[in-house]
Amino acid sequence: MSGMKYLKIHTLNKGQWYDRDTILLHAAFQVLVDFIEQEKPDEIIDWQHEELYRNAWNEITQLYQWWKEARPNRHDPVDDVASPPDEEYVISEAGVMSFPDREKYPEYYAALDKSRELEDEWHEEDQRNLHRLIEVRPFLWT
Repeated sequence: MSGMKYLKIHTLNKGQWYDRDTILLHAAFQVLVDFIEQEKPDEIIDWQHEELYRNAWNEITQLYQWWKEARPNRHDPVDDVASPPDEEYVISEAGVMSFPDREKYPEYYAALDKSRELEDEWHEEDQRNLHRLIEVRPFLWT
């Protein structure tokens, strides 16, 4: 079919399962990346001709930079500490898992707590930026 476009989401691994909310986020930002990198709107559109377009271009470029630079460089503190060995995790005959002693691995549990906080913050940041992208959707054309 002539003129048919496909969206290849470069930030998701082929063959790996993702929940729909993750796919939606990555698909939306892949559209933005393709718009910037393939359509090169900065070479075709005069984004400075009026305030509405200046503001939209500023928002588009900020979102693009966040997706390409800031978001991929998020750092999970759990990556900086050693995890308790597998044998510390015990599953009872009833199928109940017991976790390693918090007092024995304080650095790991502190990093895990911080990681959970960051995960919530990152989810909120993703959500805010997805909303921002939707707001500039009318400007994603060439």
